[in-house]
Amino acid sequence: MLKKCVFLLFSFIVLVTAANAMTVGKVEMEESMAVGDTALLLNGAGIREKFFTNIYVAGLYLKEKNSDFQKIIDMDETMGIKIKITSKLITSDRFKEACEEGFARTTNGNMEPLRSKIDLSYTAFANEIEVGDIFDIIYEKGKGTSYFKNGKKIVEIEGLDFKKALFGIWIIDNPSHKNEKLRQGMLGLP
Repeated sequence: MLKKCVFLLFSFIVLVTAANAMTVGKVEMEESMAVGDTALLLNGAGIREKFFTNIYVAGLYLKEKNSDFQKIIDMDETMGIKIKITSKLITSDRFKEACEEGFARTTNGNMEPLRSKIDLSYTAFANEIEVGDIFDIIYEKGKGTSYFKNGKKIVEIEGLDFKKALFGIWIIDNPSHKNEKLRQGMLGLP
């Protein structure tokens, strides 16, 4: 009887865990994220590839599912991006370079008004990045954007202007976007 109860309990835990996660590649992305009193849902997730290697998986979390990139960028609503590092190819310097290229795309090359905020954001990636590290980038309405590494808050940056440029790195529609599959995955598009 005890074995049967333990088996049923274990089966229930596995089913609940499976129902609360989405697998992208071989990485599980949680179906929800709590930010204070706000519950965010996984809008979609995708894999960032480079040199035919998966380097990270990223998920976009919103209050309600939405595939309109411009509305998401412009929204002054709490939202988040979760990044799970899957390759040694990603280093602090490479992540910063990729973000710099992304900010150039999202600001149409006019990064100067945001330069101090952009530079401050790079402190989130200053320490060595390891396979298995998890970055949470959370925008909270009325507060700003906070970066967390493995659950530890690193920096907070004020302003909707910064959030628009930052979130656009992953979801803006731009011909020079480095990884359309990742963008479409995060927007929940087929």
